[in-house]
Amino acid sequence: MYWANLLHFYQPYGQKREIVDAIVAQCYRPVGEGILAHPEARLTINFTGVLLDQLAAYGYQDVIDLYAEAARRGQVEFVGSGKYHAILPLLPVAEARRQIEINNDTNRHFFGDAYQPRGIFLPEMAWDPKLAPVLEAAGFDWVMLDELAATGRIGDADYTKMHQITGTKLKALFREHRLSSMVASVARDVEHLKDAARDELSQRRYIVTGMDGEVFGHHQIGHQELLFAMFKDPDIKLVRMSDLFEKFTELTQVKTVACTWASSEDDIAKNIQFISWQDPENDIHKLQWELLNLTIEQLEQLPKSDPDYPRLRGQLDQAIASDQFYWAAARPWWMIEHIERGAFDLLTILQHQPNSGPLVRERGLNLYQQILAMAYKWQRSGKIDRRDDNPRVPFKELSLERGDHGTWHAFVDMMRHEEQDAAGRRDYEEAILWRNGIYKLEHKLDIYDSLYVLDLLHKRLPRGEVEETISQYKAKYNSIRGGQVEQRSN
Repeated sequence: MYWANLLHFYQPYGQKREIVDAIVAQCYRPVGEGILAHPEARLTINFTGVLLDQLAAYGYQDVIDLYAEAARRGQVEFVGSGKYHAILPLLPVAEARRQIEINNDTNRHFFGDAYQPRGIFLPEMAWDPKLAPVLEAAGFDWVMLDELAATGRIGDADYTKMHQITGTKLKALFREHRLSSMVASVARDVEHLKDAARDELSQRRYIVTGMDGEVFGHHQIGHQELLFAMFKDPDIKLVRMSDLFEKFTELTQVKTVACTWASSEDDIAKNIQFISWQDPENDIHKLQWELLNLTIEQLEQLPKSDPDYPRLRGQLDQAIASDQFYWAAARPWWMIEHIERGAFDLLTILQHQPNSGPLVRERGLNLYQQILAMAYKWQRSGKIDRRDDNPRVPFKELSLERGDHGTWHAFVDMMRHEEQDAAGRRDYEEAILWRNGIYKLEHKLDIYDSLYVLDLLHKRLPRGEVEETISQYKAKYNSIRGGQVEQRSN
């Protein structure tokens, strides 16, 4: 069994200096130093070009050098991406290609010959099969995709074989949902991670995981220790992504479907895989994309020999970033500052293009004003707070109060076991999470949770254990209940 893990490092352009300082201290530096301190460490890492620019501008060339040295030692493999974290399937092909090219240029500038990417990580793992020719032409051997991209369903990817996208030479590696969540957030130490992955670790197969690199120390203080424990553990044979193709040589064809690493099976069925950035029911998104496409069209008409072209082209590269759309999604992500900045950046480019006539500039200003007016209207009206059109039903009503005693008691007992186990390990934060989860279920307060504790239990326990436990509890309750509604006490 081999385990390939990818870390995606990214900060949006214009990120505040104090935030970058904090992430360097909590994550980027300790992780880089940790890799070099553990010669057995093997990782695949994506540095977006925009982050490298910021690290250099803020005086952190030494941090960049840590990772370059790790790559030269063969411990780290760098992969390509889009420089400013744009959602590539939603862009014109020329713009998607440019984001990849300028990202390569930036990585080569900072990493030198240590940057030799064979694979590519797409921002948000946003994939559409139409990108395959673009990636092939850019020289990539493989692309990392979410496991949903294999067939549109979770659990269909075959991790005993390698995959080649039908009709292309491009290969695909599929990120596993459950184990990626375990590494990124749920597992608190390597023994719990190994317990959750015991089925996979015992098979002749490989594991592919991927997550935001900032979870190791920034999003979760001290979480880099789990990463370091993975480096040292003899049961976890870490490899770089490209190494898998040497260890597993059998290729199988796969068509792939469009998705992101945030997509669900339901999203794919409804053809709304990119809903966080292009929601067909979100009128702000429609206006944002109209403004972006208008700006792109105008710049395409400006001769590259024009003295203003390089500056405007660089500004557009940044303004294509995904953030303005993401923070306008209102499902649940919302922040007017990002919405306004994205629209203002596009408007500024449009107004300063020598070839933009009065009507085009007026249209750009009108779109900007509509975006802002609608955003403030949504915020003031409370629209952004009504994010779930489907009323949630308390789990207690769905199970115990409908006569399904087995399912109810199985979940509660499993959570009590997790609480006691965490307390025994002196992991009191986790113990409190389970204790509070039980309280919420018992008092029907789970409908207000953004992090549903039952979903967390599924992620925490090995595949099949939850279902097996429920089955046992149902059998137990069926054996002691009679055939009538009235029940005697036992």
